[in-house]
Amino acid sequence: MKKILLFLFILISASALSQELRLLRGAITENLIVNDSVSETYSLYLPTNFNVNETWPVVFVMDLDGKGKAAVSMLMNAAEQEGYVLASSNNISDSLSISNNVLVANRMFNAVFQIIPTAKNRTYTAGFGSGGMFASILPTFVKEIKGVVSIGASVGNVEILNAKQPFQFIGIVNRNDFNFRSMYVNKQILNKLKFPNELLVYDDERNLPEKDIISSAFRILTLTGMAKGYLNRNDSLVRVSYNEFLTKSNSLMSNQKPLLAAYLMTDMEKVFYPLMKLDSLKESQKILKRSPSFRKANRSQNSYFLKESFTKEDYSYYLEEDIITYNYANLGWWNFQMEELNKLDKSAVLFERQMSTRLRGYINALISDNIDYISADEELDLEALNLLYMIKTITSPAEYDAYLKVISTSSKMEDYGTALFYLEELLKNGYTNTQELYSLEHTALFRIMPEFNDVVEKYLKGARYDIIEQ
Repeated sequence: MKKILLFLFILISASALSQELRLLRGAITENLIVNDSVSETYSLYLPTNFNVNETWPVVFVMDLDGKGKAAVSMLMNAAEQEGYVLASSNNISDSLSISNNVLVANRMFNAVFQIIPTAKNRTYTAGFGSGGMFASILPTFVKEIKGVVSIGASVGNVEILNAKQPFQFIGIVNRNDFNFRSMYVNKQILNKLKFPNELLVYDDERNLPEKDIISSAFRILTLTGMAKGYLNRNDSLVRVSYNEFLTKSNSLMSNQKPLLAAYLMTDMEKVFYPLMKLDSLKESQKILKRSPSFRKANRSQNSYFLKESFTKEDYSYYLEEDIITYNYANLGWWNFQMEELNKLDKSAVLFERQMSTRLRGYINALISDNIDYISADEELDLEALNLLYMIKTITSPAEYDAYLKVISTSSKMEDYGTALFYLEELLKNGYTNTQELYSLEHTALFRIMPEFNDVVEKYLKGARYDIIEQ
């Protein structure tokens, strides 16, 4: 049945484009034109039960890489389940200014509003990481946006929030994510500002949330819409939703995750308070927060938060010092830090393992930010950039690009000893893409050296390079 649904479509008249649009239901329609005057496109997802005789909530998904289809695809299962339309621009980019990205997004909004019967006061934005941060900025400029679902990122700029123009902020974050702490603090700030917000926290080896967590965020938007009178109240859906959240909360307590249970109960109180009596929920919250397991977990998490803060300060300080002084001698210190994190990865204490993962994510993000900053400078500091890539091979040894950058940059500086060392480290880590290796920039002379060929022959049998470029 699913395969059949993918081929169902509707025809919608779009006066702005002077044509009829053929839109898929239950699948993503790609490369829809925003309007005739700009070369901008977007992807659109319509639920399988979509029809033009009803109005629909719309979530605009922000992706700063301009990959509209990929962004929509990550939310489409939840949108199908909860009855939401999705749209995402292919032209939003982290290379554009915020103001230009806002203009691109606004043009997409208008294009979608012209072809989709949109429910009043039920327009939302969403995004992953930097896309989520940008999504949280848009309601300040576009008053029609009533809510934001941000996955892995806090509010982009708390200072520009307008109490007279509030929107609902729903954060979703893994406790392994290095942004968890900032989103946790962000929640407390929003609470003090009396700004509507929820934070859906989960534990998983993967950073991306499962469909049911994103579905929960969409369900919360729906329930809030009912509470505010944006759509007709559905008592059956309210009861079902409450029981689903309560069942999940009880499951978390049964699995010795009292903090996650407490977070969820707090959000339940916010969401369901305008819709039903919550006496039993409030009593359950009191019992949970008085329990030894909650108190112990809360103390332990706060203790690791403090330790994490100190370690992050060390990472930031030493990275800056190493860049300024070209301190290659400190590579050993970075190696020691990663060995310490590797030990924590095997800890029996959950909070220790999660702290380790967050710290690793933090340092890699910090290195990437510095790489982007130096790369954008008109006077490129090649030595500082090379050092950053060397550190990256330590902090993220499975990412081959850093090794390749060091080999290329070192060859450009005619430091073939360093290039050879990182070539062997690269191949030790399982790299096998000889075509990419042999076409690496600035390495023409390096590749014809006997030492290069010996290392390649050692790790990639039969792949010895013996072609001299013309």
